[in-house]
Amino acid sequence: MASSMYRRIIDNGRRAASLGRSMSTASWWGHVEPAAKDPILGVTEAFLADTSPDKVNVGVGAYRDDNGKPVVLECVREAEKRIVGNLNMEYLPMGGSIKMIEESLKLAYGDDSELIKDKRIAAVQALSGTGACRLFADFQKRFLPDSQIYIPIPTWANHHNIWRDAHVPQRTFHYYHPETKGLDFAAMMDDIKNAPNGSFFLLHACAHNPTGVDPSEDQWREISHQFKVKNHFPFFDMAYQGFASGDPERDAKAIRIFLEDGHMIGCAQSFAKNMGLYGQRAGCLSILCENEIQAVAVKSQLQQIARPMYSNPPIHGALLVSIILSDPVLKSLWLKEVKGMANRIIGMRNALRENIENLGSNLSWEHITNQIGMFCYSGLTPEQVDRLTNDFHIYMTRNGRISMAGVTTGNVGYLANAIHEVSKAT
Repeated sequence: MASSMYRRIIDNGRRAASLGRSMSTASWWGHVEPAAKDPILGVTEAFLADTSPDKVNVGVGAYRDDNGKPVVLECVREAEKRIVGNLNMEYLPMGGSIKMIEESLKLAYGDDSELIKDKRIAAVQALSGTGACRLFADFQKRFLPDSQIYIPIPTWANHHNIWRDAHVPQRTFHYYHPETKGLDFAAMMDDIKNAPNGSFFLLHACAHNPTGVDPSEDQWREISHQFKVKNHFPFFDMAYQGFASGDPERDAKAIRIFLEDGHMIGCAQSFAKNMGLYGQRAGCLSILCENEIQAVAVKSQLQQIARPMYSNPPIHGALLVSIILSDPVLKSLWLKEVKGMANRIIGMRNALRENIENLGSNLSWEHITNQIGMFCYSGLTPEQVDRLTNDFHIYMTRNGRISMAGVTTGNVGYLANAIHEVSKAT
């Protein structure tokens, strides 16, 4: 009897302890709500769930060939052959691959840059362009805690997330003109002039995402001049060097203009688009300093910020970039391949515009070919985009951004007809 009562007491105690643990565990995370879905990833999920044979995905920001398939460049394949069985996979330093950084800087600042020779650039390998932006945002917050960042409207959505999570206050400046579907240059210049002296501005070096609208060379010169007058700091996000025009030198023109004018700049580079290294997270953050001593100090602080984030950057993508850019044969092959990707995108822009115009549209579609890079800011309304999805199984983000990488010779006619149908009543 006593032993039976003892067992019941023990069992009741175990159940209470188990219930207590369960209640305690639930209370820790019970207040957590599901995060909002990423709008671009949501488009892909909806596309994959669609069983229509006519479905088209022009929402993905990754290059596809004319069959709609992902591409691995031949220069990347060749570089991989040189890595396999020949190189170790030890940790990189906190600042990343020295060779990759050297090659990245030459690509952005110029092969014969005096700034590189004078060792005035603090640079670290980063987790692609996103990681480079985040490192800079944290650096900005740590060493200029009262500063803010001016971000163009619109911009890549993750820019807002990056500076928000680094606790840097954000302001915006005019960029895109919805009526002309081009650059709102006058309003942009007014915002630059009216911003407090010494403000930080985020600039897209080329192939603005999501609009595909870039300033002309003359406009860049005016922007640079006004930045000089106001002592603003330009931070360039360069995710598409080479991919925009097919010429990496041309795509770096904005940065070179600012350097000629004597600006201190920051630059985030990514090799996702121009080398197809999306999953390798290969990028570089660079900050131009007044002298070598300052550059050494700045780099040491960037490394300290990286240390608790991810400790060391990944090695494989860094090896690929280093090998391709440092080998004359592979670099020549890369230049040929990146030009081929850019030319296919340009060709699809021409084809889409021509197909829509041939259907008798009474609207102007010249913005399709005036814009540059992976994306076309079509001017379609959210309601028109919904019709494209519901009636034609065509998927894109509701802001009307078309990823030209998803347009092929096989679907461009279907896409043009659908756009004509949903827009002709306007």
